Amino acid sequence: MEKATFAGGCFWCMVKPFDELPGIIRVESGYMGGVVQNPTYEQVKTGETGHYEVVQITYDPSLFSYEQLLGLYWPQIDPTDPDGQFHDRGSQYRTAIFYHTNEQKNLAQQTKEEIENSERFNKPIVTQILPAKIFYLAEDIHQGFYKKRPEEYKTDREQSGRDLFIKKNWES
Repeated sequence: MEKATFAGGCFWCMVKPFDELPGIIRVESGYMGGVVQNPTYEQVKTGETGHYEVVQITYDPSLFSYEQLLGLYWPQIDPTDPDGQFHDRGSQYRTAIFYHTNEQKNLAQQTKEEIENSERFNKPIVTQILPAKIFYLAEDIHQGFYKKRPEEYKTDREQSGRDLFIKKNWES
């Protein structure tokens, strides 16, 4: 089993695209990259801890490759926004790929360059590619949020502007 860690704005919206696919063992919401040990959601949401909201995916690379994970990750985000994602603003909502191996780093960099060269966007790609740090599991309420509170998840996602952005910029 291997791990992949992605920051794509609110972690509630980043679980479902990866969840329940063949070879995906688990998708967990959490925090990475900050300076506070064992941060809480209340601390992270202030934007003052330096953490990103992330999803950490445990997967079987013989059934689902890291390249496939990257192929799912990029179309979930606005890679040109340095200040958050959609209606979620602040450093905790920035985008990043946290690599666990040099191979992941190289593949992430390669896909980022492909997007930069595609001319899909007229602004620079600002998604960072960073070494993985300690992963702090988010509180239980945030795990599988789209299943636990489907109406709240649906409303938040619709209001965020994420789906409109995806349709306009990735599905065309």
